[in-house]
Amino acid sequence: MKFTLYTEEADERPIYITGNFNAWNPKDSRFQLLQIDPNNYYIDIPNDFLNEIIEFKFTKGGWENVELDRYGNITPNKKVLKSENEFSHTVEKWRFNWGPFKKEFFPIVEIISEEFYIPQLERHRKVWALLPYDYYVSDKNYPVLYLQDAQNLFNEGSPYGNWEIDKKLSILAEYGRGDVIIIAIEHGSEERIKEYIFDNDNVANGSEGKKYIRFITDTLKPFVDEHYRTKKDRDNTGIGGSSLGALISIYSGFLYPEVYSKLLIFSPSLWVEPDNNFPMMSFRVPFKTKIYLYGGEQEGSKMVKRIQVFENYLKKWEKKNLFDFEFKTNINPEGSHSEFYWSQEFPRAIEWLFYNNTENPVEVTPHQDTIEN
Repeated sequence: MKFTLYTEEADERPIYITGNFNAWNPKDSRFQLLQIDPNNYYIDIPNDFLNEIIEFKFTKGGWENVELDRYGNITPNKKVLKSENEFSHTVEKWRFNWGPFKKEFFPIVEIISEEFYIPQLERHRKVWALLPYDYYVSDKNYPVLYLQDAQNLFNEGSPYGNWEIDKKLSILAEYGRGDVIIIAIEHGSEERIKEYIFDNDNVANGSEGKKYIRFITDTLKPFVDEHYRTKKDRDNTGIGGSSLGALISIYSGFLYPEVYSKLLIFSPSLWVEPDNNFPMMSFRVPFKTKIYLYGGEQEGSKMVKRIQVFENYLKKWEKKNLFDFEFKTNINPEGSHSEFYWSQEFPRAIEWLFYNNTENPVEVTPHQDTIEN
């Protein structure tokens, strides 16, 4: 079957077709379109690959770069019968790193406290809440994700850039997948390394990770559950971060599996624990824990290998019936140790951790609510 495509927005990104014939892989080299000129493309797909009813979309190499209509809205999946033999389509706009972002879906950003007291460490910390855009006009209760390093998550002006989670949450909300509260805890600047190292004085003299974990679990979470409409149970509670923030989140999940069922682990600093000697609680009935692991091949030669060794190590624990793990590991060949790549990965992780990992957001029926000004 022949597919032809005209696109008004021309750039150098290659175009792919993805659908129910390739498990919705948005960057499948077998299905890259051939370019005729800056605006016209085509691909001939052998019928043996195709279902009788073909469902598909066009992308520029990922769901963060998928096709849009002229207004920047999500396009529904296209459907065509294989018997038609040919299909022509026009794409008027494309996403670029998940943008453009619609203000009406942006989360409500609140400062819980400029100086939230940490009794375990006898110091104070700024803590934020990012609430779903419709939080104050709904009566829903929401799952919660606790994230480290708030300075690098959404505020402009971070020296290293930021994850843009406010923008990414607006994209998820547009796809009907934004019903999550994010609690963002700022790191302690000069105290950051000590607070994110669990118990390794070779790396951080006087490491304070044990106390920091207790702060989030024993002090901050009860406060959040009291003041916001949260789903308090472990099935609706997650924790995560990047680099050292990912490392301390691993410890949190393993020491408090009765509290956290979802771990968002980006580029973890596993060099601190090269032997993977993480303490774990043992329960008669293993808790099911979902772990989203991400790393980039450009982060150094050992990052990806350490992630793979760590995953294999957890599988050994699983065989001992200590835990029931469910993994999603994504390795980006182009990824470096930076907020830009963690930003790209964030929507994928949220979708997999909190929305039953059945579909990518782009395959979901768009959110239909309209916001009146």
